[in-house]
Amino acid sequence: MSQLTVRMRKQLGLLEGVAIILGIIFGSGIFISPKDVLEKTGSVWGSLCVWAACGVLATLGALSYAELGTTLAQSGGDYHYINEAYGPLPAFLYLWDANLVFVPSTNAIMALTFANNVLMPLYPDCPIDYTCKKLVAAATIGLLTFINAYDIKFTTRIQNVFMFTKIAALVVIIFGGILWMAKGGVEHFDNGWDGTVSSVSDWSVAFYFGIFSYSGWNYLNFMTEELRNPFKNLPRAIYISLPMVTAIYVLANVSYLAVLGPANVRTTEAIAVDFSVAALSYFKYAMPPLVAIAILGGLSVHIMASSRMCFAGARNGHMPKLLAHINVKCMSPMPSLVFLMLISMVMLIPNDLTMLITYCTVVESFFTTLSCSAVLWLRYKRPDLPRPIRVQLWMPVIFVVISAVLMVAPVVSQPVAVLGGFLMTVSGIPVYYLLVKAQFKAVQNFSSKFEHLCQKLFMCALEDAVVEESKE
Repeated sequence: MSQLTVRMRKQLGLLEGVAIILGIIFGSGIFISPKDVLEKTGSVWGSLCVWAACGVLATLGALSYAELGTTLAQSGGDYHYINEAYGPLPAFLYLWDANLVFVPSTNAIMALTFANNVLMPLYPDCPIDYTCKKLVAAATIGLLTFINAYDIKFTTRIQNVFMFTKIAALVVIIFGGILWMAKGGVEHFDNGWDGTVSSVSDWSVAFYFGIFSYSGWNYLNFMTEELRNPFKNLPRAIYISLPMVTAIYVLANVSYLAVLGPANVRTTEAIAVDFSVAALSYFKYAMPPLVAIAILGGLSVHIMASSRMCFAGARNGHMPKLLAHINVKCMSPMPSLVFLMLISMVMLIPNDLTMLITYCTVVESFFTTLSCSAVLWLRYKRPDLPRPIRVQLWMPVIFVVISAVLMVAPVVSQPVAVLGGFLMTVSGIPVYYLLVKAQFKAVQNFSSKFEHLCQKLFMCALEDAVVEESKE
């Protein structure tokens, strides 16, 4: 027998960091959002401008997060930055919304998109049964949670495979579009501004759909403690990933529009599959599995990264202490993974995918803006804080201002989603004061008994605990 300290291991290098960022961003968004962006902007060139602008905005945000991630080098991402800059209540409300709204919603969206691409060949001439789609999505979330909990090294290895598969799928789409246009298929770009809508709120919602496709650029910050040499590898991963994502997204949308045309892009339910049928001849049979693998990889890394945020919140006392436990064999935050799995499966119940995207994006955008503003606030509040990376102030300023402006328009165009997000957020205030701040004895006793039960069930212990490891 030997002694083993329970702690997250530093086992992520630069390649794994790039794979995590690309793995989350190249999830389901690029296979869902093109039709919504086109619908809200009304024109070909308008939609392409939104995709390019969202890439620039995401890059500015990611560079700002590079300063936060190297200055406050702990896992937890946005939660940790909000807690350091603005205090425990805003940080708790971020956790509250993240764990009950946008993390499980994103998991559900990605799982449903994966199920849609897997099942489409089985339903060639009729709509896919929604119950069947939800069952496949739930099984997918459960399987990926198990893999993430069982072996982190294996998960990071397959993320590298997933990353190259996703890039390959999108590169095939891009080259298919280039060949199509080389043969003269450019008629959809003639008069490309025709039909452009003039509604500011519609353009704002179009940006939200575009931003949803880029979401995930900040998720490597959730895993800073597991990143080797984070002061170098975190910014390098950002510098490599974001320009690549922006270029690939814009070119992929050019290909979609060139081959399918605006009318078909607006009506498609599986844009990559329809594209492959129209442009790729026999390669069309390879596209559905490639897209499915791409989405599967995005979902896997999203599950892995978001569980660290939950773990960090529990470690600070803002979530049940059980969620701060680590499995003593696999060194993974197993209770956090299981908790998010269950909430994600609940999010599979609604049928309106578009409303789900708007709902979670509005809430997440608010907290992302708040997190990025922490760069400015900490420069003022704690100017002597060591900063291995200092970005130009205009970067977070532009990101915060544009993001704040974009949050105004959905109040008019999507009032139900905004109201739902607001009510969900403020409902966390009494929870914070009653269950986190007050520390009622009856709640603590119940929590302690449940924690002991789950410790045995998940074979887990708190971080830095010393346990006996068998050499057998």
